[in-house]
Amino acid sequence: MELQSVGEAFIRPGQILTDRSALSAAARWTQAVSEADGVCVIHLSAGTDPCEVTAELREQGLRASPNHVLRGQPLFFGGPASRPFPTPPIGFRPGRSRTDVVIGLLDTGVTKHPWWSGTDWYARLGPEEADAHEGTQAGHGTFIAGLLARRAPGAALRVSRVLDGDGLTDEATVVRALHRMRERPPDVLNLSFGGHSFDDRPPPLLSDAIAGLTGTVAVACAGNTASDRPFWPAALPSAVGVAAVDATEQHRAPFSGYGTWVDACARGDWLASSFLDSGDFAGYAAWSGTSFATALVAGAIADAARDEPAKEAAKRLLDSETARQIPDLGVLVPASL
Repeated sequence: MELQSVGEAFIRPGQILTDRSALSAAARWTQAVSEADGVCVIHLSAGTDPCEVTAELREQGLRASPNHVLRGQPLFFGGPASRPFPTPPIGFRPGRSRTDVVIGLLDTGVTKHPWWSGTDWYARLGPEEADAHEGTQAGHGTFIAGLLARRAPGAALRVSRVLDGDGLTDEATVVRALHRMRERPPDVLNLSFGGHSFDDRPPPLLSDAIAGLTGTVAVACAGNTASDRPFWPAALPSAVGVAAVDATEQHRAPFSGYGTWVDACARGDWLASSFLDSGDFAGYAAWSGTSFATALVAGAIADAARDEPAKEAAKRLLDSETARQIPDLGVLVPASL
C-alpha cells in the first residue's frame, strides 16, 4: 500500500475522504471521485496537499479528512509485540451452548481452526474473509478470534477482512465496512487497529460511522506506541479504548499506549491463542500487543451481554466507581482465560 508520512501519522497520498456534501466545494482540486457505501474518496490533482485541502473544507463546516492509513500495530522496532511465536496446543474445548450475542471482527480475516469447526458463523464465511497467510500480520485475525471464542463462549463472530497481510488498511475501507454493518449491527465490535491523525483531531467520517452503530459497543486498541498521543478510533468518545497491562495485571505493558482517553485495560503481554497452521506454527501462537488486550475486553463485554444489552453490560463492567482502575489505563478487566 502506498502511503505518505505526515508527522507520526500516515495517509494515502493524493486522497481525501468525505461525503457528497463536500464534492462541489472540493471540485477545483478534484481529479476523480470514487464512491461506495456512502463514502467518497476524492483523488486530488497532482501536487495538491491533502492536509491543506482538508483544513480548508473543514473551515467551511464540511466533513473531510485525509485518507489515513490504519495499522494492526506491530512494533516495527522489535520487542515482544512485534511478532508471534510458536506455542504448544492449548487445551480449550468449545462448549455446545450458543448465545444470541454477535461480535463483529474487522481484521485480517479468520482461518480454519478446531475451536470453531462446525460452528454456524464460520460456515457462513466466504473466501474473502479468510485470514491472510503471508505478511507480518498474517494470523492476526485468527489469533483475536480465538481470544474472543474463549472469553465469550457461544457468541457468534461476524468477520470482515479489512487489513492486509501486513496489517494495513485505510480509513475509507474501514468506514465503508462500518456502513455495511448498519442493517445488521453486531452487539460488540472488535477493532484491533488504528493510527494517529495528521492533526490529532478525531477523523470525522470514522467518528460518524462508529457513532452511527448506536446499539453496538465498539472496542478499539490504544496502540503499541508507548505514547499518550491520541490513537484513533480508540480515542473516540463512542469507542472503548483499551490499553495493555503486563502478565501480573498490575502495570502498563511497556509498549502500550496510554492517557486520559483510554477507558479500559487488560493483559496484553504474552497471550496464547489460535493461529495459522503453517511453517513453524501448528495452529497456536503466543503474541503480545494492545490488539489482544482489546479482544479480552470485547469478549468480556460480549459474555456479559448474554444477560443484558451490550451497552448496559459495558457500562457495568467499566464502572469506574466499583472496578479497579490504573492511572492512564482506565478500568482493569481481568483476563479470565
